[in-house]
Amino acid sequence: MTSTTAQPSTDPIAQSQSAEVAHNRRITLALFAAGLTTFASMYNAQALLPSLSEAFGATPARAALAVSLTTGCLALAIVPVSALSSRVGRTKVMIGSAVAAAVIGLLLPFSPSLDLLLAGRALQGIALAGVPAVAMAYLAEEIGTEGLGAAMGVYVAGTTIGGLAGRLIPSFTLDVASWRWAAAAVGVAVAAGTVWFVQLLPPSRGFVARPAGLRTVLGDLGTQLRHRQLLALFGLAFVLMGGFVSVYNFLGYRLTQRPFELPAAVAGSVFLLYLAGTVASAWGGRLADRVGRHRMLTALALTGVGLALSLPDRLGCVAVGVLLYTAGFFAAHTVASAWVGTLARGNRGAASSLYLFFYYLGSAVVGGLSGLAFAHAGWLGLTATVAALLAVGAILFAVAMIRSRNGIQSSGGSPVESRPMAKLRR
Repeated sequence: MTSTTAQPSTDPIAQSQSAEVAHNRRITLALFAAGLTTFASMYNAQALLPSLSEAFGATPARAALAVSLTTGCLALAIVPVSALSSRVGRTKVMIGSAVAAAVIGLLLPFSPSLDLLLAGRALQGIALAGVPAVAMAYLAEEIGTEGLGAAMGVYVAGTTIGGLAGRLIPSFTLDVASWRWAAAAVGVAVAAGTVWFVQLLPPSRGFVARPAGLRTVLGDLGTQLRHRQLLALFGLAFVLMGGFVSVYNFLGYRLTQRPFELPAAVAGSVFLLYLAGTVASAWGGRLADRVGRHRMLTALALTGVGLALSLPDRLGCVAVGVLLYTAGFFAAHTVASAWVGTLARGNRGAASSLYLFFYYLGSAVVGGLSGLAFAHAGWLGLTATVAALLAVGAILFAVAMIRSRNGIQSSGGSPVESRPMAKLRR
């Protein structure tokens, strides 16, 4: 009688391919965990802002520093940490970053004052910088071209789900406990995710140390900053992210105050609209590939429509408005970040680092200052501020497109590039 039990393959090529697939899957899962924990740490304070105002007698603008200081310090640390990873290794920087941020997160609930809490959030921002600064470079070095897009998509999905979880966990906890327990719940969840990330992350195989002195780093950055199209996109990142964070920073205040007066858990459920970003990111990328980057104008228009719909004191209008605004923002951000990669000269890592620097700097600066508009004129004042930012963003986008068209015309234009521009001229 012949056995029909499947025998393991002895073909060395098949075994090698199977091991490579397993290795890439492990990397992808590890980066998913990294994105999840990093963004949960970064944005969990948004759900806590009304509670922090109540607990410490702080204005909305002052409480919002719990978000702005984190993203601001992260922005300042992005470029130095990226350069450090080229010297000491990607995995060392990512693991050190994730562990340090998790430890700080576990200590934050014990802060005796708002000042100490804000100082801790600033330190956490510096610690967190290692993951977003390094993750994309690590994936590019470790995973072949064929699987890179899928792996990047999983990492971005992790950041989106992490941002959502970081907002929902404290929102639901606040219904039964204080902000300290809500922050502790996020801290424990992040610590568990960090352990998962550290255990999964395999050692680098494609990393080659590239020690670079200060002059080299500054030279690479200067090259990108002299590129006027890139400058427009850096500015676009600043205003788009600044407006986005402003909306979510103060949305909780609006929903828990008159006329809505929703419980914290119900108000926090509005963060589920953040999932629109997951869908819109993929949609924006495919749209840009298929019909050209000028379609970013559609995404910017969508954010404007969503912002206007959020004005009436009707919960349904607010929900639909925030949904459209979120989808438009993520679609525009996806197109812009991919565009930076195609325009970069020389060191693409320097261009990506600068884009992220302006992106998170916008979150810190605008996300904090917009609290003044909210304090003086409520939601109407906030939306007017964000609308002005969108207008600036549209101008910056137009500058980037005009320079792109001029570049195509001067070089004769390729069929792929000239077709979308012909549509734009019509």
